[in-house]
Amino acid sequence: MAEQTEQKSLVQRIGHWPVAVKDYVQELQLEMRKVTWPSRKQVQATTLVVVATVFGFAAYFFVIDGVFSRLIGKLLKAFAPL
Repeated sequence: MAEQTEQKSLVQRIGHWPVAVKDYVQELQLEMRKVTWPSRKQVQATTLVVVATVFGFAAYFFVIDGVFSRLIGKLLKAFAPL
C-alpha cells in the first residue's frame, strides 16, 4: 500500500515537472523584458576600464613579485651554509 502511494506521488511529481518548467520559462521571459541593457558605448567604456585595471594590477604584482623574489633570494644566500 505504501509503495502505491510512493509511486503515485512520484508520478504526480513527474507529471507536474513540465508545467513547472513552462512557468519558469514564462517568468524568465517576463523578467528579461524588464531588463535595461547598456548601450554599446557604455559596454565599450566599462570594458576599457576593466582591461586597464587588469593590466595595472598585473604590473603592480609583477613589481611586488620581483621585489619579494630578490629579498627572499638575499635571505637564502645570507643563511645558506658555505
